[in-house]
Amino acid sequence: MTPRTRGPAPDQTWTPPSGKPPLSSRLLRATWRGLPAKRHDVGWEPGLPVPAADGGTLLTDHYFPRADGDFPTLLVRSPYGRGLPWSPMYGLLFAEQGFHVVLQSCRGTGGSGGAFHLWRNEAADGLATVSWLRERSWFDGTLGTIGPSYLGYVQWALAADPPPELKAMVAQAGLHDPHALFHADGALRLENALAVGVGMTYQHRGTAPFLRATLRLRRRLRDVLRARPLRGAAVTALGSDALWLDEVLSHPDAEDAYWDGASLAPVADRLDVPTALVTGWHDALGDQTLAQYRRLRAAGCETALLVGPWTHASALRQGWPEVFAESLAWLRAHLYADPSGLRPTRVRVHVGGEDAWRDLDDWPPDTAVAPWFPTPQGHLTRQAPTEHAPLASFRYDPADPTPSLGGPLLTGAAGPRDNGGLERREDVLTFTGPPLTEPLDVLGPVSARLTVSTDTGHADLFSRLCDVDPQGRSVNVCDGLVGLRTTGRAPTRVTVPMSSTAHRFATGHRVRWQLSGGAHPRFAPGPGTGEPPAEATVFTPVRVTLHAESALLLAEPDRGAGTGAAATGRETGPEG
Repeated sequence: MTPRTRGPAPDQTWTPPSGKPPLSSRLLRATWRGLPAKRHDVGWEPGLPVPAADGGTLLTDHYFPRADGDFPTLLVRSPYGRGLPWSPMYGLLFAEQGFHVVLQSCRGTGGSGGAFHLWRNEAADGLATVSWLRERSWFDGTLGTIGPSYLGYVQWALAADPPPELKAMVAQAGLHDPHALFHADGALRLENALAVGVGMTYQHRGTAPFLRATLRLRRRLRDVLRARPLRGAAVTALGSDALWLDEVLSHPDAEDAYWDGASLAPVADRLDVPTALVTGWHDALGDQTLAQYRRLRAAGCETALLVGPWTHASALRQGWPEVFAESLAWLRAHLYADPSGLRPTRVRVHVGGEDAWRDLDDWPPDTAVAPWFPTPQGHLTRQAPTEHAPLASFRYDPADPTPSLGGPLLTGAAGPRDNGGLERREDVLTFTGPPLTEPLDVLGPVSARLTVSTDTGHADLFSRLCDVDPQGRSVNVCDGLVGLRTTGRAPTRVTVPMSSTAHRFATGHRVRWQLSGGAHPRFAPGPGTGEPPAEATVFTPVRVTLHAESALLLAEPDRGAGTGAAATGRETGPEG
């Protein structure tokens, strides 16, 4: 860590200005229910010019409690502007609770000078802002950071060389690896890329430009999805200001020099700043949050994890009372030395299917990996196969790609959905277990171990876990996709990580395993040729054959070999 000292405070004559927070923020604040009562009235200093690392200006709003005494400071840096929803959610709410809140527009956004870049400027500009804080008479030397999504990325950037004043972080559905936001094991996360393109390019300009850009993309979405190649099509729909999106789509390899310095994952390996993490089971950045937690735990850093039944967006909407309470308790514990609001365990997760919260000592809890095996009849069984013949096959056609449905997205299409219509397609395989005779808990990582062959040598494999209720409604729990390259028609083994979950399959429900060659437009269609999806112009249908050595791997309570919640269930076919 670079040693730093607090400099002189030239603004000793600072007098709290009389301005009130924006009316729109106060009106939105009035609509929220289930939040703690405010402790203080709030003042507002808008548009403060803070020197960036390159000498430019970072426009910054200062929210503060209208009360005597010292208060810790929260730094919130955003590329999405300083208005709604950040102004009421962070500026207003946390100032009410006794914090100075510094809400800043990142370089090249929201009126700040310079040009925005996805990762190259945040560490330097964050440290420059802390240097500016040291010269404020109202800054008492105690600093925390908070924010979601990219507002989490800027926190990890600051923590790469944390200033001594930094005493706590709260990363809510936070990003640490931009490459993984756009690319996944050779596949292009197309739908999320377009959502990021609109948000990063237009949201900081205000509500009207952002809505116009969103509507323009919606009108032109079909043309984008049909474009060959994909590269360039997004810019046509989003405008020339989104040229940066073409760059990130055109560099699928994480080892490409283009991505040097982008991933901040190693920061957690050496961090000692107490850090609270928040995500949802259907959050597009959920895997990144769980990876942050694993690294922080391995490093011995004080940390806490909250995982709700949320998507990336709903964590800050429907989940906001829980997220705010969790965040406030963590910041009060580490910036005020008041741990009274902390929960007794390190981890709290929402268990789907049970609709209940569960407190755990760690994540994942102690479980055993339980394999479920597919059969040629479409069943899913605990019994390992005795033969090694092919089980089933499907034909994936990039010209008519298997559609995506729900799951971890940045858009409103995210979350659990009824998969019935999707599962009736000929390019989707399903394997279904027997009705459960007692509840089955799955707590931890889920994956698929596949043995497959293809007729082209290239394919994507999309694997999904679903919960089928007694009425036959199949709802997605978690999933994942990998790109596969095979040699000739010989079977190849591959593991598909399917994220993690905390889910209870109730008595009478069934476990279903779903397999297909893609999920469009969540992922760009695999061309079947091995070309990068953004560059491909030729698309070839591929036949994928599943072999008997394959298995769905669930993290279940260890009840001893040969036992399990569903072991005595009556096995039925996949219908219904």
